[in-house]
Amino acid sequence: MQLRYNFRLYPSQGQRQALARAFGCARTVFNDGLRLRQDAREQGLPYVSDGELSKRVITEAKKTPDRAWLGEVSAVVLQQALADLNTAYRNFFASISGKRKGRKVTAPRFRSRKDSQQAIRFTKNARFAVTPGGKLRLPKIGDVPVRW
Repeated sequence: MQLRYNFRLYPSQGQRQALARAFGCARTVFNDGLRLRQDAREQGLPYVSDGELSKRVITEAKKTPDRAWLGEVSAVVLQQALADLNTAYRNFFASISGKRKGRKVTAPRFRSRKDSQQAIRFTKNARFAVTPGGKLRLPKIGDVPVRW
């Protein structure tokens, strides 16, 4: 069962920076994964598997000096960004083959830094929780005041 909540966060200045960092890292991982799959297709190479994609875009990227800042955010946020990319590809292929009902879906596109829609996802494994004081505890961000 999937649950969805509608709430408003009131983060402090430090928490805003941590959230912005998480949004940026998730966007970077999504775009790197998309670029890797597009390059493989253009070069005639086989489809990059999910495990290989995770290894190259998250694990190996954290070890490079250019992407060392990916280690500053929760790993679950990065993994969920790749899960979103996989869902986008799955919907695209299902739409092309006719298995998906509804309107046709286009191929996944790069996420823009200038777009006002930014999203990250935490799973139960990320150990996010609502504290007894009514705050939302997010990993590597802290306790954020919430209005439900």
